[in-house]
Amino acid sequence: MNKTAKIKKNHQFIKLRKLVIVSVLIGFLSAFLGISLKKITEYYEEIFFHQATVNPIFYVVFPVFGLSIIYFLRQYLFKKKENKGIKEVFESTQSKSKNLPNYKIPSHFINGLLTVIFGGSTGIEVSTVVATATIGSVAQQKENVFRQYKTELICAGVAAGVTALFSSPIAGILFAIEVISRKVTRAFIISNLIAVSIAFGLITILNEGPLFAVTITTWHLKAIPYFILLGILAGINSVYLTRCVLFFKGQFSKIETHYYKIILGSIVLSVSLFVFPQLYGEGYHAINGIFSNSAIPLTLTLTFTFIGILLLKPIVTSITLASGGDGGVFAPSLFIGAFLGLLLASVLNTFFNAQVIPLNFMVIGMAAVLSASIHAPFTAIFLVCGLTNDYTLFLPILVVCLISKYTAKMIYPHTVYTFLPSISK
Repeated sequence: MNKTAKIKKNHQFIKLRKLVIVSVLIGFLSAFLGISLKKITEYYEEIFFHQATVNPIFYVVFPVFGLSIIYFLRQYLFKKKENKGIKEVFESTQSKSKNLPNYKIPSHFINGLLTVIFGGSTGIEVSTVVATATIGSVAQQKENVFRQYKTELICAGVAAGVTALFSSPIAGILFAIEVISRKVTRAFIISNLIAVSIAFGLITILNEGPLFAVTITTWHLKAIPYFILLGILAGINSVYLTRCVLFFKGQFSKIETHYYKIILGSIVLSVSLFVFPQLYGEGYHAINGIFSNSAIPLTLTLTFTFIGILLLKPIVTSITLASGGDGGVFAPSLFIGAFLGLLLASVLNTFFNAQVIPLNFMVIGMAAVLSASIHAPFTAIFLVCGLTNDYTLFLPILVVCLISKYTAKMIYPHTVYTFLPSISK
């Protein structure tokens, strides 16, 4: 081997070693951030939601208080800099000069937390994704050798963050591929595998269990036609969610005085929470509630409750985001999917004696609506299987996720992430 080839080989080895080291750091920091945000949010959301159920006046107080704090933090702590959500990650990966600034880490962490615990009808997932993407972005700016790995390191942070939230390293990597990068390089494989391994190792050490404790026993071939119907309905509901987000952001962007947005958003949110407390925050408490009572008989009151929730959830989510809240469509999609699945299963069993398993429809519905909302079916499959720690329904989830995605794309080709105007988040 000549001297030039030896130098080149040593240089490649040094680059690889540095990439491994930085991937370990990104994985640990992103997982730590994701786990911390999840735990703090769960703790305080439970406390505040309990207070609101005991004293309903807090359904009015919490939203206006939370949105006001976020507004003042953005004005004075973060120097009037707006959070644009995952769109910022796209802009950074598609530009050589544009990077995610450091303040995005505390900004999304704090604002995402405040939005959810004070009743904002969204989740912390997008806040986590942008904050962890920023960790990757900051890391790649530290050394010239990492400049060519910008997308890979940003995706490593995102993948580790998603892994920490949903206990699924496969979902973390697939989300980075399907939504952020859309291409795979050798550096991507190395950095992302290391980052999600560190993240999964950390949640294993901390003994993080699945978010939803459910027991799925089996599924039947006779339910396939009903699963197909669920996929179509999930696609339609996801388009409704997407169009609501884009519409209300467009309308609220016309309001020049920001505090008017807060007042209007708080009024809508407060009334909605008062009527349907299930819409409070991420809504995971409501999902766990219907998981526990999935066999309850369908009554007229219950039917109207489910329909009201399915119609209102996209609206209150959209208004939460449009009036200054921080979040995205991950948690709302899971919420809508669970309630849609239970409603469909209950209707089939009550009026058509279909004898389907409601629990299966709820789990599949969660994956289907998420798949259609973000156009990432494989992410949705492994994410929901990770949430329940059960792969019994893998095959029907795969089929239904593909149906829901392509149903949604046929009706409306965009997601809230891919819609071009700057009003999208």
